[in-house]
Amino acid sequence: MSSTSIDDLLAFEEEAAPVGPQARASRWRPVLRSLAWAAALVAVLLVGLRAVGLQVSLPVLIAGVLAVLAVRRVTALLAPPPPPPGGGRVGTGEEDGSYNWDARDALRSAINRWEWPLDWSSTRPERFSGTVLPRIGELADERMRLKHGVTRELDPARARVLLGDRLWTFLETPPRRTPSPRELAVIVAELESI
Repeated sequence: MSSTSIDDLLAFEEEAAPVGPQARASRWRPVLRSLAWAAALVAVLLVGLRAVGLQVSLPVLIAGVLAVLAVRRVTALLAPPPPPPGGGRVGTGEEDGSYNWDARDALRSAINRWEWPLDWSSTRPERFSGTVLPRIGELADERMRLKHGVTRELDPARARVLLGDRLWTFLETPPRRTPSPRELAVIVAELESI
């Protein structure tokens, strides 16, 4: 048994503020570092080119080296952040709210289970009727079962009233053509309102 009291656990001590002015990073430091790199590269290239017997204008060589360093700097600034280390998920506190589309998780798998059949059925209505429509029917039955204790199979009359004529007709008679994304959005909205 521990002798720590609840007051010890809930106590909060503020950290002392840093004393003295903090050193600001110089804006000239990266520029000077880049110029030093450029000078070193120009010198190495000039010596190397002269050693093999090539003559290159000094201003052209300087401009080329500065251009390469500028492109390198811009690409480094625009590069995406490195991926997190592998292994288990590390809790870092509050998340930033962005979704990592590269991760393999249940949300992406669920989206793909709908995305692929919808894409396949965009040109062939029989694929839509055979693959997507039964899934939408299962969703409708599950929503009705959870909220009202009814499915289309158990009580068709009550299910028709709950679904409404448009959704009932859509689920019971296979469409002749694949519905457009706008029509599917209306169907999903009606499905969500059950």
